Amino acid sequence: MTAQLIDGNALARQIRAEVAGRTQALKARGVEPALAIILVGDDPASQVYVKHKVNDSSETGLTAKLERYGADLAEAELLERIDALNKDPSVHGILVQLPLPKHMDSHKVIEAISPAKDVDGFHVASAGALMVGQPGFWPCTPHGCLRMLDSIGYELRGRHAVVIGRSNIVGKPMAMMLLGRSATVTICHSATADLGAMTRQADVIVAAVGRQNLVTADMVKPGAVVIDVGMNRNAEGKLCGDVDFDGVKEVAGWITPVPGGVGPMTRAMLLVNTIEAAERATA
Repeated sequence: MTAQLIDGNALARQIRAEVAGRTQALKARGVEPALAIILVGDDPASQVYVKHKVNDSSETGLTAKLERYGADLAEAELLERIDALNKDPSVHGILVQLPLPKHMDSHKVIEAISPAKDVDGFHVASAGALMVGQPGFWPCTPHGCLRMLDSIGYELRGRHAVVIGRSNIVGKPMAMMLLGRSATVTICHSATADLGAMTRQADVIVAAVGRQNLVTADMVKPGAVVIDVGMNRNAEGKLCGDVDFDGVKEVAGWITPVPGGVGPMTRAMLLVNTIEAAERATA
């Protein structure tokens, strides 16, 4: 068996085309959908991420306003800027690129963003909405993973999913979304005793730890769907995920690549959240 590939690049292109159509519809009403992206410091990976986000936004017709600040920016100044963006009706979404410099409290900064403009889906109000099934903004990475499962017509009801990674950004929201689709969910982490015993029972494995080759072929049930959220660099400096792709693809039924899998879908769902924020604000 060789797994079928879930092509995140191709699916993200389809989603960007959908967003472009919704953007044009708003512009026809005189609304210019706009996303404010704040980058503090000079983290190399963050600079690459925001570049992609700006380019993706431009492709759909959304306005992406990138604001760069030095790593010595005071937390109070950042909070003041966020407050101004919250009050600016021309800005529909606000994204603060993480990680922030060590002298800043990331939780405090995220909570300063208006829930109506929290297009990253990190605000506690967004988490609460997800928990009780109310409208809100879903975190982009888990949302992108669900869209990938939808793209292959995968029915989650009654399936067993194992999520490896307990973070508030991916792990916990991913588990809640899977539960919302009536799946049985087990949350694990890299230190779980006999992790393979858990994953071999899973119909769906979501790996989101940040450890190369965490999931190997002997840990995967034949025919399972494997979604790799990990972002690592191998010995040659090439981007890779948490899954031993070459080995696991010979066992799994479906698998996402790294790069070209979850990454572009995460950015695509940011655009979806932004256009929804604009539509809600101008309804």
